[in-house]
Amino acid sequence: MSTPIRVLLADDHTLVRRGVRLILDGEPDLTVVAEAGDGAEAVARARETAVDLAVLDVAMPRMTGLQAARELSRRLPGLHILILTMYDNEEYFFEALRAGASGYVLKSVADRDLVEACRAAVRDEPFIYPGAERALVRSYLERLHRGDGLPERAITEREEEILKLVAEGHTSKEIGELLFISAKTVERHRANLLQKLGVRDRLELTRYAIRAGLIEP
Repeated sequence: MSTPIRVLLADDHTLVRRGVRLILDGEPDLTVVAEAGDGAEAVARARETAVDLAVLDVAMPRMTGLQAARELSRRLPGLHILILTMYDNEEYFFEALRAGASGYVLKSVADRDLVEACRAAVRDEPFIYPGAERALVRSYLERLHRGDGLPERAITEREEEILKLVAEGHTSKEIGELLFISAKTVERHRANLLQKLGVRDRLELTRYAIRAGLIEP
């Protein structure tokens, strides 16, 4: 490629961003042109900076990488997206694909896989980290055998946004202001979350958010 692939890098840990940037900027065909510390900032930076590829951490404040990927896919359909995560989790992998990402790279082997994953994403090729293929195929075949499909979303995108913000400690009024909805609407979504997830209070919602990778413990 004559011009380098322009990369937006989003992770809430500065040291992680620095390390990933060193990996990417060390390649002649890749250059990091923008950075973000959370998903909402990543969406804003992608809209104001010319980028070819967004590399998004899963667990970030305000908006997760998966939420940001869904938003970016809607707003910038030509943008390629990769999810970078510490979680070797099949559910996250399928959720990443649903969100519009081309692939899913584990932080633990980013030095080995990330560069090739970036190149594959820009070629519109899916990237599955080595070792995952067999487990994913086996899981899919087991589902077919049971008559199941791919795992369904337990909650809506809006409920996921509210769950994350509740778990981060925001009040209903603050959440309403962040999402441009009324506090009463937030309370209604919160009640739906308690019912859908079979939990009783904010503490149990927070535990669920941690298990779902929406926030870090």
